[in-house]
Amino acid sequence: MGYSVEEFWAESCGVTGVGPDEPYQVWYFGNESDQAQTLAKLVLSGKKIATASLVETNLLEPEKAPIDGGYSVITSFEGEPICVVRTTEIRNLPFSDVDVDFAFDEGEDDQTLESWREGHWAYFSRESAELGFHFDGNSIVCCERFTLLYPR
Repeated sequence: MGYSVEEFWAESCGVTGVGPDEPYQVWYFGNESDQAQTLAKLVLSGKKIATASLVETNLLEPEKAPIDGGYSVITSFEGEPICVVRTTEIRNLPFSDVDVDFAFDEGEDDQTLESWREGHWAYFSRESAELGFHFDGNSIVCCERFTLLYPR
């Protein structure tokens, strides 16, 4: 095992000038190991500068809800720290209103709105069923943009 999250955060603060006492969240992408690793690599490459979550999920699990201007240590599914990002924008809107620019910024698949809708419809449908609420095109999505701070 490499760095702990705390060691990684401290190292990133030394490089970026962020105060080590700043609060930060710790999370991974998706709901399985390969997906978490693949999406984190897209962040490291600069291709992925956005992510989406369901507002209903964030209400049920508020510790996972993004914070505008907040810092996050993104980890592997197993908890290995990979990078630090800072949230730069949060917009809550119906799933059906997510636009082509956001789909592109998510950096996944072919970066089209069609593939974004297909992939996220499947993901959000599974997630909402597991958490016991209904998902449809009117469900509110939290569209988060971020910037990679560390490593650069």
